[in-house]
Amino acid sequence: MTAPDFLKSNRISVFSILFLSSIVSLYFFPFGFTFLPQSFNTKIGLAVLGVVFAAMHCALERSVKIDGDVAVAAGIAFIFGLVGFISCDINHTADYAYASYIASFGTWLSAAYATFCFIRFFHDHITIKLIINYLAFVCVIQCILALIIGNVPAVKQVVDAYISQDTIADVKFLNDVKRLYGIGAALDPAGTRFSIVLLAMGCIMGNNMSVKKSAIESYGYWIAFIIISVIGNMISRTTLVGMAMGLFSFFVLSGIVRIEINKFSVYMIGRFLFMLCIGSLVVYYLYHHNDYVYKLLRYGFEGFFNWYETGTFKTDSTDKLNNNMWIWPEDTKTWIIGRGSWAHFGPDPGYVRFIFYSGLIGMVIFSLFFVYNAIACTLKFPSYSFFFLMLLCLTFVIWYKVPTDLFLIYALFYCLDPERKEELG
Repeated sequence: MTAPDFLKSNRISVFSILFLSSIVSLYFFPFGFTFLPQSFNTKIGLAVLGVVFAAMHCALERSVKIDGDVAVAAGIAFIFGLVGFISCDINHTADYAYASYIASFGTWLSAAYATFCFIRFFHDHITIKLIINYLAFVCVIQCILALIIGNVPAVKQVVDAYISQDTIADVKFLNDVKRLYGIGAALDPAGTRFSIVLLAMGCIMGNNMSVKKSAIESYGYWIAFIIISVIGNMISRTTLVGMAMGLFSFFVLSGIVRIEINKFSVYMIGRFLFMLCIGSLVVYYLYHHNDYVYKLLRYGFEGFFNWYETGTFKTDSTDKLNNNMWIWPEDTKTWIIGRGSWAHFGPDPGYVRFIFYSGLIGMVIFSLFFVYNAIACTLKFPSYSFFFLMLLCLTFVIWYKVPTDLFLIYALFYCLDPERKEELG
């Protein structure tokens, strides 16, 4: 998928970067408006623009070209939805949350294409690194916004009055449980998106030679990584998964585990340790001198505090997950084709929900959908093969807690041209 020629420019400025960051945020953290219909959100708006841009491109080219990888992915998504529809029909339910997955697939893909076209207007060549840079910047801004919204009543009042968080949860619920939230960034969906970006940043810092050689880029990445890790965990503890996988990826790709580390990787590790020391001192000071930060840190890193204080790594949510939510079907029919619904079973882990909705058949097909996305992107961007392997692992790890759909990141990569040879090491 490529952008039409009329959507190309080389005008890069601070304004254009801020504008593109806003577009990326509208895609990655979609939200609605309280004065518009509840069914409308920024993802839907971008998807409509994506259809318009694609139609204009086809009209100018006088042809319709469908990417083979996208077509196969769409086919698997359709089969998954079909299995869900059959489950609903057999069980006489009207819960079409996953039966209509092909619509969700198309919406994300079209919205991603619109986002890509906006970026292409200002950038002649778009790489995975460029996409991740924008996503990282957006995540940092969301973290800062969350702290501002949580600390400045006037800002919170304006946000709550005009911004609808219904794509994630009702604002009243977020306030009742006293959770930090940005604009379209809250709870597990935010933690999942933070995790994607942290994982990608870890891979880039470990494998991209230009980042290793540039002190400015290195420190920029580490500052963003630390901000997203710390504040992101205050928003959603799911962020911890991405932080751990991002650090693991960085050290593996740096060569330290193979004792083949080069001097530039040593520089990166040194910068990481330096930033870690600075960040730790700041967090330590705020933890002991600011009650608000104290409570947020106790929540965000509850597992580590429990480990330090009791010798057991656990959190309230993991206790509930392990004790009350791992409930499996008791009949063969549900195991095979599901019950066509999961809403009345409560906030169960992803695997449990998939089984109850469309059985093992549906869960296996949905798993194969993400396996295919990872393979297709690996073939398209071979230098990022480790990243896509870890991204696939992230999918299955996240499902241990929530049934989150990570296709939104693959949709962006499907829009990119196959990679050119980059300076890696």
